Amino acid sequence: MTTMKMHRREFMKRAVGGSAMLLSFGSTGALAAKANSILKDPSIKGSLNLLNLWGQQPEITNRLYTAAFKILEAKKDATYVDVAADSEVRQLCASQSMTHLGGPMLGSVSSTGVRVWIRTLRAAAVQVEVTVNGLVKRFGPVKSGPDTDMVAIVPVTGLEPATRYPYRVLVDDKPVKIPAHAAMTTSPVGSTSGKVRIAFGTCTHRWGLGNQAQWALIRKRKPTAMLLGGDIAVQDRNNHIGLHRADYLLRDFMPAWKDFSSTVPVYATWDDHDYFDNDKWGIPQGYTLKDKQNVCDVFTRSWNNPSSGFGDQRRGVFLRARIGPCDVIMVDNRYFREGVKGSFLGDEQMDWLEAQLLDCRGPFIILSCGTMWSDYVGNGKDSWGRWDPEGRERIFKFIEKNRIAGILLISGDRHGARGFRIPRPGGFEFYEFEAGSLGGRSGPPVRNSKWDTQLYGIAGKYAFGEFSVDATLQDPEVTFRLIRDDAEVIHELKLKRSQLTPE
Repeated sequence: MTTMKMHRREFMKRAVGGSAMLLSFGSTGALAAKANSILKDPSIKGSLNLLNLWGQQPEITNRLYTAAFKILEAKKDATYVDVAADSEVRQLCASQSMTHLGGPMLGSVSSTGVRVWIRTLRAAAVQVEVTVNGLVKRFGPVKSGPDTDMVAIVPVTGLEPATRYPYRVLVDDKPVKIPAHAAMTTSPVGSTSGKVRIAFGTCTHRWGLGNQAQWALIRKRKPTAMLLGGDIAVQDRNNHIGLHRADYLLRDFMPAWKDFSSTVPVYATWDDHDYFDNDKWGIPQGYTLKDKQNVCDVFTRSWNNPSSGFGDQRRGVFLRARIGPCDVIMVDNRYFREGVKGSFLGDEQMDWLEAQLLDCRGPFIILSCGTMWSDYVGNGKDSWGRWDPEGRERIFKFIEKNRIAGILLISGDRHGARGFRIPRPGGFEFYEFEAGSLGGRSGPPVRNSKWDTQLYGIAGKYAFGEFSVDATLQDPEVTFRLIRDDAEVIHELKLKRSQLTPE
């Protein structure tokens, strides 16, 4: 039986520690709990199991990750500099002529360019080479080093809108090995018209990063960008910054992720598991402000966002972007929360959000939060309604008062995927699209007879969300799809901008 056939039946058998175990992605009860304990194993054994879950990796890859993990696990503030200083790591990398540990990862796409992220093994000068109008152009160099966590981000500019460009990355003038299909595609012109496709989802939880079928399908559908709203790569590492780095290294070693992120620009914010641990926020009990800042710094340097929070000592990971005719706002519901009224985003981020909403000019605005806008699932557990219903009401009333049109709410946190209409007292309705299904996990019940505004609900299935925007129409339209990793469209809904305009 092939791996793909086993995947379609939603289970996979792998040898773990010499004994056969069944890893279930859609089952319930004791078997699911057992699988969950394996997949969340914090040790090198657990990480290697995930690295090889979707296909056996070369022996040298496993050896290199093992050597790097041991260095990063040894102390809480371990860095990639420590990894590169290890004799075994140096020997293994030299045998493969490796000069980088992660990337390239695309991000910050515009109609005229994109940024290219790469993590080098040692401090280096990074350049990106692109053929433009028959001429080879080099961008950079940008230097990586200890102060950037060995990351260089190279801006590529001066390109034509909606055009595909193959590229190469050079580290100290030597081309690095990247996927053969690696290419950057600029967005449509960022105006109030045009078409764009944007994919989104949450809750890959490390294991979903290796699902080749899912990432290849998203790439095949040619979205201009992918929005990742939390619980992505790091799993409950609290203030052990070395292990945060080990999990990001695991991400960057996974073939499916490398194939995807070298072609589709990625935007990312976090939720609780990327942050510290389940349902944690602010400065969790027993930790310090410095711990919180360190976690934020590692996250910021591990992604290729156009900006990160306030961009100063206040930190945070919220962001604003324009992708073709679509505005994107991704808020940070973890860093500033204090567990008191009005602190879900914090006063300054709330003011920032309102300013951004007023500034948006596109026909649709994707407004992302790591956890739920509505309170249906799990009794609202970690939602706005549980922690800051007043703050949510402030946002909704602000949108209605200023007749801000085209709001599309997206969320995550609760495993599975669910969508809801959110009725308002004046008759207007918001629409929330959750796709917490990038990791195929089951969570709370996905349906309830009392949820009379529910659009869809699934669990135990790998699926991603997608918005296809057509702003060429007099009344612009957006089509939402929830798509399974075998290409089945689970749910589809078309909305007009006029339907999303408060009266």
